[in-house]
Order: sequence, then structure tokens, then C-alpha cells
Amino acid sequence: MSDSAKLSYKGQEYEFPVITGTENESAIEIGKLRDVSGLITLDPGYKNTGATKSAITFLDGEEGVLRYRGYRIEELSKKSTFLEVAYLLIYGELPTQAEYDAFTKEITLHTLVHEDIKKILAGFPSNAHPMGVLSSLICSLSAFYPDSLNPNQSEEEVNLSIVRLLAKMPTFAAWAFKNKMGHPVNYPDNSLDYCSNFLKMMFALPAETYEVDPIVATALDKLLILHADHEQNCSTSTVRMVGSSQASIYASISAGINALWGPLHGGANQSVIEMLEAIKADGGDAKKYLDKAKDKNDPFRLMGFGHRVYKNFDPRAKIIKQAADEVLGRLGVADPVLDIAKELEYAALNDQYFIDRKLYPNVDFYSGIIYRALGIPTDMFTVMFALGRLPGWIAQWKEMRENKEPIGRPRQVYVGATERDYTFINKR
Repeated sequence: MSDSAKLSYKGQEYEFPVITGTENESAIEIGKLRDVSGLITLDPGYKNTGATKSAITFLDGEEGVLRYRGYRIEELSKKSTFLEVAYLLIYGELPTQAEYDAFTKEITLHTLVHEDIKKILAGFPSNAHPMGVLSSLICSLSAFYPDSLNPNQSEEEVNLSIVRLLAKMPTFAAWAFKNKMGHPVNYPDNSLDYCSNFLKMMFALPAETYEVDPIVATALDKLLILHADHEQNCSTSTVRMVGSSQASIYASISAGINALWGPLHGGANQSVIEMLEAIKADGGDAKKYLDKAKDKNDPFRLMGFGHRVYKNFDPRAKIIKQAADEVLGRLGVADPVLDIAKELEYAALNDQYFIDRKLYPNVDFYSGIIYRALGIPTDMFTVMFALGRLPGWIAQWKEMRENKEPIGRPRQVYVGATERDYTFINKR
């Protein structure tokens, strides 16, 4: 007999099934709660609400576990590539060599974007936030490919939309950067791999030759893998919610980008650099700020240390620390801000106060350092996050569609005025 949970309310008892996932996570299935009892649940922020059953990503914050389709993030980041991980997330299994070759070839063939995109880009001022530019360009694909608006697309048509997104996102991201810098855009170079092509579009200038550093390209590839999916977070839930209305995949991904844009979601690595710059502006005394962080009466908080979900350690942090060390060693960047970051990192890894409280440098800390070293401005950090998260968003949208999930429609507990009569304006 399967497990169940009982609810007692006003002398009545209601029984609901308990569902257990493959990793022994259990949930009370309350789909019929309102029908049988007249009650709804109230859970602001959905902290205790499972909106779906998903087979994509498993996360155990207490044990520091992150797996994509059953594969440990440590193993994937060491042995795989971003595009192979993208295939895994979207289609459920690692590709064969033939499948991988066909997948990467299709993506390569679709890296170019319609020339009219440049007209849209030209409409943005150079001080426009790159996330606003990116979300707009992604959403515009619904206009360039109107067949995507059909909610009954064939599997082949859906796959074409997926390939277009993966192929054109680096172009859009790089062009958003070039718009901010006031530089001419670069077209894709299909002789390069995914990350090398993106770096060239970002940093190449018409006045000089640009050579992609393989260590930097490899570090970026790892960064994108680490950000590729993270279960049902704010932006992912947004993608699924918007997609549940049968909006196009482009509109759904654009909505996810806008959700990620919020500083409480995608802005953590930007906050790290802003904190480091503030410490530098105050004289660069890292010890002073470490002491402030330890003072419970001081409002200062270290950004990029600890994690709301991972209670013991972030499995991605160790991986990205190595990549950060390699990039800094390769580039030899002389930057006081990065020197302060190294001091904070050393303290957090060796000071008993931080060790006892699990305040370790997290993925946002190290990704911020890498982006800073590469010369990427802080308001582009979230764009980089979106580039990595794209395969996860696509996989979640695809799963929602294939499961034929109903349109998302949360309820509420109304706390406003009760019924009252209208009073004419001259009598108020």
C-alpha cells in the first residue's frame, strides 16, 4: 500500500497520496485538495511547493550533490563539453559520436542571424543593459520564425527551434556586449568551437588580430557546464510557467532571461565584484571587512560566500576554483580587486569562523573573478549566466511540453476590502 498523508480540518479528515521520486524525495500530492475540502495551500515564494515532476536535474543541498540526468557535475565538467551536456539535458541521454557530430554541425550551420537583427540592435542606446538587449533579441526570433508560434509543432520543428536558440544565443550575447562598448559587431566564425567562437565575437576588433586562448576557452566551457541547469529556480520556473500557456519557445526563454536579470537571482557574481570594488575604494583592507563580516552587529555581508541551497559546500565551487586559478595564472592580470579576492578566499578557506559556518567561496565568487580577469564588464555577468543556463531552460520547456502539463495558474488568499458600494466623486 502506498504512503499517504492525512489532513484534519473542522472535524473532517482528508487523505492524500505521498509521491516518492527516484532519489527518495517525498511530496504530498494535493491536486484535489480544493475539490474535497475547499482549502488551498499558502506558500509564498513556493519554498515548500513542488510545481512539477522532473527527470532533468537532481540537487541535494544538504549533501552538496548536483547531477544532470544522473551524471555528477564533477564528472561532466571534467570529461564532457558544454554542447555535449546541452544534448544530455535536452534529450535525456549522452549522444553517440554520430549524434554529437550531427548536433554540433546543425548548431554551426545556424550561428548567423538575419541582417534585420542589426536594425533592432541599432535601436538600443549604447548604455542599454545587455540583459534587456539579449531578452529582446531572443524574443524577436518569434517574428523571424513565425512557425514557432504554432503550439502543435512537429518534433522536427521543435528541434529546429532548439538548434536555432543554441546557435544564435552566443551571437546575440556578443552583440549585446559590442553594443555596450560602441564597437562594430563580429560575425560568427564557424571554424571555431562553441566557446572559442563566442570569445572571438566578444573581443575581436577590426583593427587587430585576435587569437583565442585555449585555456580561457576551456575555462569558459566549464563555467557554462556548471551553470547549465539548477532545478526549479526562479528563471526556470518562469520558463515553464510562460511555456505552459503555449507561448513559443523564444518567448518562454526571453521570459527566463528577464527573470534571471533580477539582482536576487542572476546578479550574485556581479555583487561580488561590486563588493570587492567597494573594499578597494575604502583602502583595500581585506582584514577590516573580514572582521566586519564576523561582527553580528555590523550590516556588512560577504557576497559570494556560502549558498542558500548548498548547506555544506557547493560542488561547483571546487571545479570553478581550479579554472579561476588557471585563468589568472595564464593571463597574469595585475588588478588590486583580484588581489583582494584572493585574500578573502584564503581567509574563508582557513579561518575557523568561516569554516564552522560553511561560508566557503561559491560559484558566484569564482565566476565573478574569471569574468573580471577576462575584461568582461559587470553588467555582462548575467548575460554569461544566461548563456550557460540556456540548455537547462530549453530542457525544462521541452519536458513541460512533452508532459502536457496544464497552464500554470496559482491561487491566492484574498485580504483586500470586502464588498462595498460605489460613492460618487463629489461625495467622497
